[in-house]
Formats: sequence, C-alpha cells, structure tokens
Amino acid sequence: MRTLLRIACGLALVGTLGLLALIYVPIQRTRALTDLPTDHLPASGAGKQVAVAADCMACHTAPGGRPFAGGRVIESPFGPIYSSNITPDRKTGIGDYTLDDFRAALYDGVRKDGVHLYPAMPYPSYRKMTEEDVRALYLYMMREVAAVESAAPVTSLSFPFNQRWGIRLWDWVSLPRAGFTPYMGDPQLDRGAYLVEALAHCGSCHTPRNALTFAEKGYDARSADFLTGATVGGWPAPDLRARDSAAQQWSFAELAALLASGRNETAGVSGEMAVAVEHSLQFLPKADLEAIVAYLKAARQEQVATGIGIGTSPGSTTRDLEQASPELELGARLYLDNCNACHFTDGKGAKNVFPRLDGNALVTSIEPGGLVSVILNGDAAPSTISRPERLAMPGFGWRLSDDEVAALATFVRKSWSNDASAVTAETVAKFRRTAAAAP
Repeated sequence: MRTLLRIACGLALVGTLGLLALIYVPIQRTRALTDLPTDHLPASGAGKQVAVAADCMACHTAPGGRPFAGGRVIESPFGPIYSSNITPDRKTGIGDYTLDDFRAALYDGVRKDGVHLYPAMPYPSYRKMTEEDVRALYLYMMREVAAVESAAPVTSLSFPFNQRWGIRLWDWVSLPRAGFTPYMGDPQLDRGAYLVEALAHCGSCHTPRNALTFAEKGYDARSADFLTGATVGGWPAPDLRARDSAAQQWSFAELAALLASGRNETAGVSGEMAVAVEHSLQFLPKADLEAIVAYLKAARQEQVATGIGIGTSPGSTTRDLEQASPELELGARLYLDNCNACHFTDGKGAKNVFPRLDGNALVTSIEPGGLVSVILNGDAAPSTISRPERLAMPGFGWRLSDDEVAALATFVRKSWSNDASAVTAETVAKFRRTAAAAP
C-alpha cells in the first residue's frame, strides 16, 4: 500500500510540475545577441571553422555513417540518446530551418517544431556563441554540407525522462545567461575562454553536475567547480584546473601537443576525448590551440584534485616485476603477461607511443571505469595530422575473467607511485555488460 501511495504521490507531483511548466514557463527562443545587419555574411570559410571548433561532426555522425546525418548514440545516465540529422535535407534534416530556427536550437535547445532537445546537445554552452559564429555555422550547414535523407533512430527514454515538457522547466532553472562577455583581461585568454566555454563545450564532460537537476555546476572559470572533473558513461573526465592535475603539471608545449595530436611524451587520449581530438581539436588553428592552453593554465586552482590516488614513492614494483617470480601476486603476473611489452616494468611506457601508467590520471581516478573498459575492450589513439599512426591496444576481455581483470586493474592502480582503491569483479562485470549491450 505504501508503495502504491508513493507512486500515486509521485505521479501527482510530476503532473503538477508539468502543468505549472506548461502554463508559466514559455518556450524560450533567444533573439540575436548583436545588431548585425540582416544581410551580414561572415567571412568565407568561417562556418567550417566554427563547425570544427564546436565538434559537430563527432556527435552527429554515426560510426560508418554519412557526415552530420545523425544516429550516433550518446550514452546518458538516463538512457541512450541518438543524435539528430543536421544535414540540409528537408525531410529528415534541418533543410527547412530558418536562421531563427537554427539559433533557437543552438541557444535554447528547441527544435523548429517546438519540441525540446535533451541537453546532451550542449546548448547550455552554445548559448555563448557570437551571432557572427551562429550565422557562419548556419550558412555552412545549409550551403556546404551534403544533404542526406536519413532518419535518425528515435530516442526513447524511460518514464519520466521521456516527458520532454520537463526540459522546459529544466531550462528555466538551469540555463546560464545567453551571450559571451570577455572577462579575462587579455585577448588571447578571452579567445581561449570563448573556445573552451562556448564552442568546444569542454564543461559538458569536465564539469561536475549537481544532484538535483544534473546541470553543470558552473559555466566559466569564475566558478570554482568549472572543469574540476566529472564522470561520463563510467569514464573519468579529469580535473583540468587543480595544481596537481595532469593538465597543470604538463608544460604548455606538452598540453598543446596532447590536444593537437592526441598524445604527448607521457600520455595519450582515450574514450570521448579521442573522438574530440580526431574530429575537432587537431584541426584548430595554432593560435586557437595556444589560446585554449593559455586559458587553462590561467584558470589553475591551488587546491588538490579530488579522486586521484598518487603515492609518494615508486616502491618495489619495478624490482618485483623484473624478477618475474612465480610467487608474484596474480595481478602482477597478469601485468607481465599482457601489459609489460608496451608499458614496461617501470610503468613509464614509451614516449609519444605508449602512455605511462605510473601517475596516469585515468588509472588512478576514483572512478575505475575508464581503466576497466580499456582492459576489456582495448582502445586506439586517434590518427591526427601530426601523429598519423593509429596505435591500438587490444582488448583482453575475451581471455581474462572478471576476477582476473579486477586483479590486473587493482595491481596497476596500486603500483609504482599509484595509490588508488581496489577494483572488484562486480565492477568489471558491470562494464562488461555495458559494452555488450551498447547499440
């Protein structure tokens, strides 16, 4: 009886909030934020540069699919969300969108038909786009992108997340003010802020979200929470601002190299960051990459990153592995069998080729999902202009049991100078099931 009462009360609350949202919260359509002449046209080629910086290709292109035709699955805590077709096809794409319709989707997350987009579309960040960039992107999508008739799969989340009227209320409560106002006091830093906060929407992954509405806790460097790390689909998106974070420990050149090529002397990108490098960051002009790095360095915070387990000394791991004794613990023996050829007994890998594991933020994160997923399924460095080799790590899920993957991951997380928590077989089983069920 109590359960039925709670369900009834919950439905009544949802219905009440929905009615209030529909009555009192209008569909928001932000107007142009500048007074550009109606016939103003951006510089030739500007639209493609905006599309690249905004990383439109990565989310709106399915694996093996046509560019911008949608269908890529975006894993969210509420279920899979499929990206839409944004080619100028009039039937299944955005071919009948006016500039105002297009702006409403970018700024407010509202489709031409008035339906609200899920905020997996990073319109909270795109709200900061300049009017000139909005127009440039619109012209590029309409005139230079090939129209593709392809209906993207329908997103069907479970109740209550399938009730899109709730997004209207979410927008009213959570969206930041539209527009970008320079605040860093330096042209290069302000350009970096605009790229990071608006076009590249870095906060979508790297900023923690609140528990009530799941909105980002901050949208620029004036917020202490902005870019301080989060978890996306079980993968850690690391803190970019804490003084002991990898992004702040690397030199200016090392961080720029990672963004431009997907690797530097000690690290390589993986997961969604590899996709961002492959489709977006590697193509940015050198001045824009330098502006991003300068901005991130200027946004450094003195507090220590949370959720990172780094010890104070390498200990005896290297000596133990070099001896290769049959008495070694299971995790160490599995490391020698499966990892040592590339990452070596000292866990330092090979510069610009195989990332080091000693002190690696993915390895030592409080959330072990990224490491477990890489062990199970493998990963590959993106092929970039400056680093065309697509170096791949094979997956070992086919040959290692859940207990063995847990032992191996635990060993890596606790070896050399690493001091992170152990991984359980139950955690490995969860990520194995997630990979098997992925669309």
